[in-house]
Amino acid sequence: MSDLPEFTIRVDQNPYLPAGAREMHAIVSVEAASAGPPVRAQAPRRGPGAEIIIVDTSGSMSYGGKLVAAKRAARAAVKALRDGVHFAVVGGANQPRMIYPQGERLVRAGDRTRRGALVAIGRLDAAGGTAIGSWLRLAGRLFEGHRDAVRHAILLTDGKNQHESAAELDAALRHCADAFVCDARGVGTDWDVAELRKITSVLLGGFLDVPDPADLESDFLSMTRDAMGKEVADVALRVWTPQHARLRFVKQMVPLVEDLTGRRSESGRQTGDYPTGAWGTEEREYHLCVEVPPGDVGRQMRAAWVKIVVPAAGEEPERELAHGSVLAEWTEDEGKSTRINGRVAHHTGQSELADAIREGLEARREGDEDTATTRLGRAVVLAQRVGNEQIAGLLDRVVDVVDPETGTVRLKRGVSKADEMSLDTRSVRTVRTRHGDREANEGGG
Repeated sequence: MSDLPEFTIRVDQNPYLPAGAREMHAIVSVEAASAGPPVRAQAPRRGPGAEIIIVDTSGSMSYGGKLVAAKRAARAAVKALRDGVHFAVVGGANQPRMIYPQGERLVRAGDRTRRGALVAIGRLDAAGGTAIGSWLRLAGRLFEGHRDAVRHAILLTDGKNQHESAAELDAALRHCADAFVCDARGVGTDWDVAELRKITSVLLGGFLDVPDPADLESDFLSMTRDAMGKEVADVALRVWTPQHARLRFVKQMVPLVEDLTGRRSESGRQTGDYPTGAWGTEEREYHLCVEVPPGDVGRQMRAAWVKIVVPAAGEEPERELAHGSVLAEWTEDEGKSTRINGRVAHHTGQSELADAIREGLEARREGDEDTATTRLGRAVVLAQRVGNEQIAGLLDRVVDVVDPETGTVRLKRGVSKADEMSLDTRSVRTVRTRHGDREANEGGG
């Protein structure tokens, strides 16, 4: 029996195109479930894991109880590590430093090493500046000897990357891309949303705001438990398209909106691989848009063939875990060709929602109130349409809604920075709602 999760793929689409049309949209849902029941009531077998906890120890962390809360959070993460997982704790300032263990290495989690890490975390102090790229480079070096493991890092910061250039951070991200997955948290309100978004986008993780340091402990615990549940690393979404077709975009839609189009690596004739990181028992959804040569009425073709693969590594051969097809058929039946698949519509709306919020907040910061009002008003309409109640609530803190149907709003004055950052940060976190499922079923597929 395979020790990898069991993957399944479901494709939601309206395969019918009007005569002469070229563009086909589909939502690819990928689900992974643990392979087989636990043996003798023991926990499911997991592959090797490697975890690095990176805590900002710059001088600003000494204010507002942030360092005290960060220590509690790091301790909670260490306690949640599975026995046998290799780990380290890193402090970040102008330069990174090993908090535990001593020397640039990972150690295996066990009673002794956990106790040692907890003591070392207790000695953390705050001084210096912020150079996140150097922290990530150290993590990359530490992971180098653990390429067979599920590699995950937690990054906590309270400030902007002020003590190295943007070019240095970008170079570090290029160096670390595909080396490990990184989830990030920004505590307080002095960090840069766009900066953490870029970091986690490249490193295939997620990021969130933590306005209250007291919430860090539960957040670190949740991230670590999720990482400990991952069973396979470096999974790729492979997409084949026919000759003369063009894959316009590949976007992850659930749990986060993330455009993967630019992450393509060629993997064969007419195929490209898109990285998805590590997987445990979970479900993710992807939006594909394929431009195909128009066909004759009545002709059916495969517009794309989607696979989940684990690339070859060392002596281990490549493994295909699941596959599914995106179809296209040309018709003169207007009823068929104009039917909108509900799940495609739902995720198109969520992608537009994220864009509208980002553009609206950017315009607001630049003093362009007309554009900010228009884009945030559009976001109000879209949040209602896709059933994203959390985003609707966050928008209410930034605008006064006059008419939710038309998106007529007024910008609020005196909006707190924390509320603005929460809306910006959470705009890319999508939801699967019953509303969207119902539309998918009613819209056909």
